Amino acid sequence: MIAADFARPSRRAFLTGTASGAIALAAAQPAGAQALAAASTPADIPALAAQPFDMADVALHEGPFLHAQRMTERYLLSLSPDRMLHNFRVNAGLEPKAPVYGGWESEPTWADINCHGHTLGHYLSACALAYRATGTPDYRERIDYIASELAACQEAAGSGLVTAFPQGAALVAAHIAGEPITGVPWYTLHKVYAGLRDGAELAGSETAREVLLRLADWGVVATRDLTDAQFEAMLATEHGGMNEIYADLYAMTGKPEYRALAESFSHKALLVPLTREHDHLDGLHANTQVPKVVGFERVAQIGADEGYHAAAEFFWQTVTRTRSYATGGHGDNEHFFAMADVADHVFSAKGSETCCQHNMAKLTRALFLTQPRADYADFYERTLFNGILASQDPDSGMATYFQGARPGYMKLYHTPEDSFWCCTGTGMENHVKYRDSIYFHAGNTLWVNLLIPSSVQWHEHGAALTQDTRFPEEPATRLTWTLDQPKELTLKLRHPGWSPTARVIVNGEPVIASDQPGRYLDVAQRWRDGDTVELVLEMAVTAEPLAAAPHIAAFTYGPLVLAAELGEEALPPGADIVINERKYGQYNDAPVQVPRLTGSPEDVAGRIAPAAGGAPLTFAVKATDGSEVTLVPYHRIAHQRYATYWDLSPHTA
Repeated sequence: MIAADFARPSRRAFLTGTASGAIALAAAQPAGAQALAAASTPADIPALAAQPFDMADVALHEGPFLHAQRMTERYLLSLSPDRMLHNFRVNAGLEPKAPVYGGWESEPTWADINCHGHTLGHYLSACALAYRATGTPDYRERIDYIASELAACQEAAGSGLVTAFPQGAALVAAHIAGEPITGVPWYTLHKVYAGLRDGAELAGSETAREVLLRLADWGVVATRDLTDAQFEAMLATEHGGMNEIYADLYAMTGKPEYRALAESFSHKALLVPLTREHDHLDGLHANTQVPKVVGFERVAQIGADEGYHAAAEFFWQTVTRTRSYATGGHGDNEHFFAMADVADHVFSAKGSETCCQHNMAKLTRALFLTQPRADYADFYERTLFNGILASQDPDSGMATYFQGARPGYMKLYHTPEDSFWCCTGTGMENHVKYRDSIYFHAGNTLWVNLLIPSSVQWHEHGAALTQDTRFPEEPATRLTWTLDQPKELTLKLRHPGWSPTARVIVNGEPVIASDQPGRYLDVAQRWRDGDTVELVLEMAVTAEPLAAAPHIAAFTYGPLVLAAELGEEALPPGADIVINERKYGQYNDAPVQVPRLTGSPEDVAGRIAPAAGGAPLTFAVKATDGSEVTLVPYHRIAHQRYATYWDLSPHTA
């Protein structure tokens, strides 16, 4: 978390012709939730080009993604809501019911961050996602319980605001008043808003909705007297995706105050340069920016100025095309850096903050809904395998903070109760929402974006589609229709950018042969119950050198980054479970002898071959000393040292 980065241009200069400025309300106190709930959903929100399926209509079948979901489910149910509620009750003048958790939730070490309470918001979102995915009532019960406790806090405090900050509401008041503070109050409140939103929208919790709307109205009233300049000054401190939240609230209720506040929370110091296609990201804290841009796209989706979408699209292009690693991650020590200096940063132990991958996936999905393009799905797939799935310990379900590329490093995971990092929170969400981006639809069209064993119910057409695949072990999938009656429908099958060719076979007959990667293949016909569609792709080992340092490269197989298995030598016991994320890079920091590869990136890629007698997706290559290096997909690496990027220059020390 980071604070001020920007100069602040006039807000009104950008917002000419749109809602902006202070919001006038009739009452000084927050409006009642019942009045807000009565507001109608706005009719002026434009339809999206693609619609997600309800997660309840998508089922995951056996495979690594379902395993990851189950591990997170187990972790969610092991946590105590009362321990997460401790400081919220204290600040409301109520007796806590259980001792508070450690780490960022309580310890003085984190007083400079002041994000106590962020975990509760993530937890609410994760429980809502898990409930929508599984229908298990335990998650809904926890959401209702937490929401009822927060409602009690609001009642006791006489305010819509709920906080767990050590200074309580005083920190928020000081921040809104423009006083110097140490902390990130809106960043933390964003997690609570989002958790309540998800509890209301995904789990149908009326209590969560009531608490959310009272909190939302508190935000309107608390900020209504700020001038544009004062609001912009406040936004120089990390504030998460508050613009996204208020855009969602507008979509939920139709309240114009919420739409206006969504635009007010859109940081113009970031927005304006992006609309002008100016990349000014060097040196900025990465995960401060990405949620803002997710919000820009969401504000665009509720009908705001086209500049919001243009900014989100340019940011996405900039980060994915010029600032990302092969894994879909980016940054060093949480910050963007000048890509001309990438050789000085790529081998950091603090690269690829997992929260950034989480939020870039959110942004990519949001952009896809507006413009269903194959390049969005390609990036999402790459990040899903090499960033999100790779972030979870398959044995414990714990998650990473950084996924650095320091040769000989290893993934370090959070502890269950004492290291509630930001990435612990997003990690709770990541693995219970895999089913939200496999399939999309619009009218009579269905997009198949991800090759994951699963099925989807398309109630509108009396149809279901089942996907049987062993991907990535085999570069193919088989889709089978279940239909109440014959139906004219279009399947859009992604020919990914990583596959030189693609073939589509319908009921055993070839219908499409493509040699143009990076597009969708349309299969439109009158389908009958039991019809099958096969998509056959091609995977090969390729090199991905860094543009500004072409002697440094990673190697991929299809969308999968390959990592060298370097064993467990000289690892202290328990070294992969840590409490203090500030010490990343200090754990296991003794020099590690890593095999060397030399030659051009293309030559080395040509020498990487399937390992003799090895398991699927296991490769080998000879190092310069004659030893054999084993390479496997990065998402399968856990509890051992690894290398993903290689300095291929002949004189590497």
